[in-house]
Amino acid sequence: MKINYSEKVVLITGGGSGIGLAMVKAFSQAGGTIMILDKSVEEAKHSVASFSNVTVYSCDVSNQQEVREVINEIGSKHTIHVLVNNAGIAHIGTATSTTETDFDRLLNVNVKGVYNCLHAVIPFMQKNGGGAILNTASIAGSLGLADRFAYSTTKGAVIAMTYSVAKDYLKDSIRCNCISPARVHTPFIDGYLKNNYPGKEQEMFEKLSKTQPIGRMGTPDEIAALALFLCSDQAAFITGTDYVIDGGFVKLGGG
Repeated sequence: MKINYSEKVVLITGGGSGIGLAMVKAFSQAGGTIMILDKSVEEAKHSVASFSNVTVYSCDVSNQQEVREVINEIGSKHTIHVLVNNAGIAHIGTATSTTETDFDRLLNVNVKGVYNCLHAVIPFMQKNGGGAILNTASIAGSLGLADRFAYSTTKGAVIAMTYSVAKDYLKDSIRCNCISPARVHTPFIDGYLKNNYPGKEQEMFEKLSKTQPIGRMGTPDEIAALALFLCSDQAAFITGTDYVIDGGFVKLGGG
């Protein structure tokens, strides 16, 4: 059955690149009206220039006032059917090597940013009779990954927020799930390899790919396909679930 988002409005944070951009394309191609909230607004506009049904809003999700203003503007004109909390940042470090500044930065974007959008969007969904929310978490939120202290902390919080929202708003017909990818080949991976392994990018790319039992990294399009389903009417019986999409990493023993 073909998934159809015609006549539906979909909000996606961090939709200008990587997994977020793949989600924008997937929802757009399924007929949705897409609203991107992104701090890098010019990059986002350039990325989606060929899509007539996509609008980009400049928004720092860690700033509650900015989020409230943008969501209120959208909600005053449209019925918000779907919220995808995808905006997030990464960090490499242990509990002792992570600075307070970096820890606060991760919390502000990855945790408070999700909260800010939930806080602003849920009242509109309640008023409109329901909706679907999807949060981008990570296997780092439920597994012990080396050198990912702050990142793992924030993604664990995203998983917990997902369960809480799903429980609290069942009566309002609001579904809430999250997806937990393992390594996905995005511009972040390329930048990480370039900065940390100059001249050995391909070698390290292959090494990281093989840490996943399936033998490769995921693609942004594969993550977007799962997001498209979980937010659709076909997934109406699914809520309060963390969907792992990891090439077998969790269950088959990646490392």
